[in-house]
Amino acid sequence: MKREFTQERLGDVFRAFASRSDFTCAIPYGTGHINDTFKVTANQGGAVVIFTMQRINTTIFKQPENVMSNIVQITTHLGERLVAERTVDASRRALQVVLTRQGEDFYREADGSCWRLYVYVDQAFTVDCVEHAADAYTAALAFGQFQRLLADLPGGGASLVETIPGFHDTRSRYAAFKAALKEDALGRAAEVGPEIEFALAHEGLADILPPLVAAGDIPLRVTHNDTKINNVLLDATTREGICVIDLDTCMPGLALYDFGDMVRAGTNNAAEDTTEPEKVVSRADVFEALARGFLAGAGCLTPAEVEYLPLGGQLMTLECGIRFLADYLQGDVYFRTQRPRQNLDRCRSQFALVASQLKQNDVFRKAVAEAARDAAG
Repeated sequence: MKREFTQERLGDVFRAFASRSDFTCAIPYGTGHINDTFKVTANQGGAVVIFTMQRINTTIFKQPENVMSNIVQITTHLGERLVAERTVDASRRALQVVLTRQGEDFYREADGSCWRLYVYVDQAFTVDCVEHAADAYTAALAFGQFQRLLADLPGGGASLVETIPGFHDTRSRYAAFKAALKEDALGRAAEVGPEIEFALAHEGLADILPPLVAAGDIPLRVTHNDTKINNVLLDATTREGICVIDLDTCMPGLALYDFGDMVRAGTNNAAEDTTEPEKVVSRADVFEALARGFLAGAGCLTPAEVEYLPLGGQLMTLECGIRFLADYLQGDVYFRTQRPRQNLDRCRSQFALVASQLKQNDVFRKAVAEAARDAAG
């Protein structure tokens, strides 16, 4: 039986942390679909203080100790770098983990529920979609700076754990898709012939990066792996991107994954589940803004990483599309749906976006080259 999030329970959880403050109340917070998030108001010597408290989804993150180990390493390093660079308002530019009274980085209830606590970043907000190229630039700059600040993490991030193995292994995603196609559990393959043909026709994209990684031309880095615009906190006054959040999927990966996911999520001119895929276009002005922001912020990418940035968008979008298609073939068992054929619509939207990116490949490559020259000064 699922336990309710009563004020009594939330207060008991909060008091397990060494916040040096007294619990007042907690309310649901944010629009995330993975963890349960609450905004906690507390009293600290007569002053009101606020925290962000989350119950970690251990169905997805089966080893929360690994997730939190990664997060503590990353946030500690970010904080130290920001202070060393004398960054203005450094305390608001990296999440701050509050330890438990026993000095642990998360708290486990008797029922196994796992919780963490962050210092709340005040005077900040998020947006859920890219409406203007300026916001795309702001978010990409923040994610680029995230890459730069973590580039010298001790051991190159070797101590970080892969919290979701194979998360962006496109080849393994294709294997899963082909297995779902072969099984065809619900007999749906007959109705998605064009989508199957598109997926198989573009399978070669999955084989471009592995040789470059093996040769060292494209290095493993500390990557975020969920670079939607709403994972950047924007300052309420300046609208500047000040803090990257939602660090659960941070692990070793490729910078191209982070840039590519920004392209996938940010350049689409339509809803992810649109029923009119023929109208889907990858917005060139938004792509250009993402390239300028990411390269201006990162400042540490190799020539090969820069060259293949457009491929990052194509690959992440294709990968997402085949995941939607595989899930549709299996009966919509992974991605949550609110209506029939929603995963198929999502797949068609992603494939249309891939086609639009490929059509504009020369334009996107030129935008990256110009952004790289600007970033180099």
